Amino acid sequence: MAKLSIADVDVSGKTVLMRVDFNVPLDNGCITDDRRIEMALPSIRSVLDRGGKLILCSHLGRPKSNDDKSCSMQPTAARLGELLGRPVQFACDTVGDDAAAKVQSLQAGDVLVLENLRFNDGEKKGDSEFAGKLASFADIYCNDAFGTCHRTDASMYALPLAMGDKPKVVGFLVEKEIKYLKEAIDSPQRPFVAILGGAKVSDKINVIKNLLNVCDKILIGGAMAYTFSLAQGGQVGKSLVEKDKLDLARELLSIGGDKLVLPVDTHCGDDFSGSCNKVVVKAGEIPDGFEGLDIGPETANLFSSIIADAKTVVWNGPMGVFEMPPFDAGTRAVANAVANSDAVSIIGGGDSAAAIQQFGLADKVSHVSTGGGASLEMLEGRPFQAVDVLTEK
Repeated sequence: MAKLSIADVDVSGKTVLMRVDFNVPLDNGCITDDRRIEMALPSIRSVLDRGGKLILCSHLGRPKSNDDKSCSMQPTAARLGELLGRPVQFACDTVGDDAAAKVQSLQAGDVLVLENLRFNDGEKKGDSEFAGKLASFADIYCNDAFGTCHRTDASMYALPLAMGDKPKVVGFLVEKEIKYLKEAIDSPQRPFVAILGGAKVSDKINVIKNLLNVCDKILIGGAMAYTFSLAQGGQVGKSLVEKDKLDLARELLSIGGDKLVLPVDTHCGDDFSGSCNKVVVKAGEIPDGFEGLDIGPETANLFSSIIADAKTVVWNGPMGVFEMPPFDAGTRAVANAVANSDAVSIIGGGDSAAAIQQFGLADKVSHVSTGGGASLEMLEGRPFQAVDVLTEK
């Protein structure tokens, strides 16, 4: 069911509590990548431009204590102020005296960032008392944190429940994520091609099983391809494999048939470095002392030709060690094929999103997801309680 959006509610003079994903990387208190803040700007501006009072809450990192300064939200408040070109207030707690006083004094067009939600033990526990205190601050709840939509932390699930009959809406970012990912699964244009990479078959088991029911082709790259290769009796040298998942790999190969497309060659190295000795071999023929670090050129061409014919592409996981040339070649070839295709193209967060950004191709695809884990769970077909609890249109 479609959910009520922030655009659907009157926010004038009202207080909106927006759950955002400001879990940005910090280096000595300096933000090194502010994309997650930028992605929330449309929802934030929508509230402020219409005369709403806005409270923003998020987690950041994994605090070691309830006042871990290295995980403070203060740098995100400062950066948000720069991006908005207006003052942004900061509360040094989440539901304590400072937050309560600053919420009480908010005027139309004001914005307040609360301290890290994880500084309160109730956040990870899904505590209803903590959620109730947050809910008491606002007239409207908005979920614009897709990266945590697969979780039931207090701010994601107990908080909207505690809002009772008050509007509980999605922000523009969550609305867009659900639209692209859900529509891709429920009613894809065909051919529908999924590209799955990364290290472990175990991370993608349920995704593969679910996508085999809806995809026309699933292209397998990354280190998990070596587990499939070993399961078929191939030689994998010292490549990263999950030996306890060989039976599972054989089961997936049996179920998948010709839908599951494995690499036909492998770019190998005798050490995990860009300056190692390198060789390209047929899949399943990796020599002793070498490890697979990327798909080979024949596989890159094969995958690119399949992608070229696709009408819907979902990509989650790199083809190799894309951070380390020359083993970025396979991931780069796939990225270029996706960018050059006419397909609706969805990049499923995490390392895939990092790769598409690194190669300067993010503006050539339909959608880059902000949530690696969340996008994977949506591709698995799992329900999201944090979204289900929101108000329907």
